[in-house]
Amino acid sequence: MTWNIGWELYRSFLGVLREGSLSGAARALGITQPTAGRHVAALEEALGVVLFTRSQTGLLPTEVALALRTHAEAMESIAASMERAATSQGEGVRGVVRVSASEVVGTEVLPPIITQLREAHPALKVELVSTNRVQDLLRREADIAVRMVRPRQEQLVARRIGNIELGFHAHRDYIARHGTPRNLDDLPAHTVIGYDQPPAFVRAAGKSIRNFTRDTFSLRADSDLAQLALIRAGAGIGVCQVGLAKRDPALVRLMPRAFSLKLDTWVTMHEDLRNSPRCRVAFDALVEGLSRYVGNAEADTAQAKMPRARQQASE
Repeated sequence: MTWNIGWELYRSFLGVLREGSLSGAARALGITQPTAGRHVAALEEALGVVLFTRSQTGLLPTEVALALRTHAEAMESIAASMERAATSQGEGVRGVVRVSASEVVGTEVLPPIITQLREAHPALKVELVSTNRVQDLLRREADIAVRMVRPRQEQLVARRIGNIELGFHAHRDYIARHGTPRNLDDLPAHTVIGYDQPPAFVRAAGKSIRNFTRDTFSLRADSDLAQLALIRAGAGIGVCQVGLAKRDPALVRLMPRAFSLKLDTWVTMHEDLRNSPRCRVAFDALVEGLSRYVGNAEADTAQAKMPRARQQASE
């Protein structure tokens, strides 16, 4: 086995894994197909293993290739992190900062916050990753993450924002057509929007709330954004953030005393980035903007309840 293996070989290996062919990897990476083939062959020779087998549908990864994927993706994340750090050198706030958040928060909540951040620091470039998968900050998959669970790793700087409340909502048009459920026992008579494969918080809710199982959902989508779009279209009753629903006068909250889920919200980053100007200003902007969002929703719900913005968790 050769230990001095260049990153470009692993990069092409990942490209073939993701695209399923040398031509697809070449297009994705901006290299030629022969180059991608040479890289994969060189990596196989260096490691002393077979990574792909040919089939009628393309290149199929071997068990060895699948086992190596996680490690290669970790290398990819580190390489991207190094590139972001390199581009930030120089005076002032500049360079690239990568922010990860859930689908809904990334799409519905963060855009105006990022807009203000960019207006204040035009040399800063922001990569926004909207995904419900928790990205690994220790592997530098992202510089900063908005999470709905308290971080446990000691290497992370974390700031607690507060609780983002979820509740049942429906469009006024749906209520006009089908009436208003008065309690949870009325849900089976309505079109309820939910998950096909429920996340952990939905499974937990199902343990304590009657009539809140997969069988209850007449419309199923594992995308939070798809569920939100269905609610806004008047398709049925679904769960969404109370703060988002308050922005739309056509959305009505239903049964607030019977159903309420609260997501503990944190902004986190690796402690090694605390002295990075680009990450520091982005971190502070996210804390301030999300604190306003959570605080406004809590104030509307609880009549001027103060936002829990600047509470320090661990540094």
